[in-house]
Amino acid sequence: MMRKLMNRRRERGFTLVEIMIVVLIIGILLAIAVPNFMSARERSRANACRSNLRQIQAAKEQWAMANNQGPTATPTQADLSPTFIQTWPTCPSGGTYTIGNMSTNPTCSIGDNGTRDDPGDDHSL
Repeated sequence: MMRKLMNRRRERGFTLVEIMIVVLIIGILLAIAVPNFMSARERSRANACRSNLRQIQAAKEQWAMANNQGPTATPTQADLSPTFIQTWPTCPSGGTYTIGNMSTNPTCSIGDNGTRDDPGDDHSL
């Protein structure tokens, strides 16, 4: 009777080896998931930045048409906001925007992000 009770106690728990295997599997899954999450987050920030750059470009074009300006004219942030852009956009990655003249696209200080193989995370039009 006593042996049956002791055998039941041993069968209830997990062994150290089983727990170590589970921890190893979780570690492998995290090693795969975390880099993908980080790159997805940066791609999302880059998409938001490109959207902001398109918004600035559209405001520049509206400003030029409203003020009869040519391709060499350079609007300032005060010229564009709040008339053509209600609130001035900010780069989600902490970059700064350069408006430029009418013949150039606006740019972000982060630029191509230093990754040639992934154009999806570039902060440029």
